[in-house]
Amino acid sequence: MGVPDDQLHAEIAARLRAHGLRVTAPRIGVVMALERTPHADADTVARQVRKSLGAVSTQAVYDVLHALTEARLVRRIEPAGSPARYETRVGDNHHHMVCRECGVVADVECAGEAVPCLNPGPTHGFVVDEAEVTFWGTCARCHTSESTETSLIKENG
Repeated sequence: MGVPDDQLHAEIAARLRAHGLRVTAPRIGVVMALERTPHADADTVARQVRKSLGAVSTQAVYDVLHALTEARLVRRIEPAGSPARYETRVGDNHHHMVCRECGVVADVECAGEAVPCLNPGPTHGFVVDEAEVTFWGTCARCHTSESTETSLIKENG
């Protein structure tokens, strides 16, 4: 069971203020959508915000996502071949696992203690503060579905 809407609303408002952002209905709506649906793309966020607020333009949602990303309240990830996705889990160095079949994204804890958890070897003068890793595979649901289809093909072959 999640946090009640009014408590979540207050927590989000406090986060916005703490990062020097004005508290607006679209900003609260976007963060609430991402709290409920981590790794959502902008279109999914826009649909959820419209359900709760009514008319909000897609451009307004993109503007809010950009402002929240710049303020580091939201993290943007870009799995290859997929639209950008957003999450509110920031401040740690976790990674992601992406299903090749359905595109579902799951968080994966970083293997190391220190940030960044991976050592790139020669840094070429860069000061590395984060490592982003994307693991690719097939989620349990798609893998089970794929196994079932293969079994049916063999049986009916």
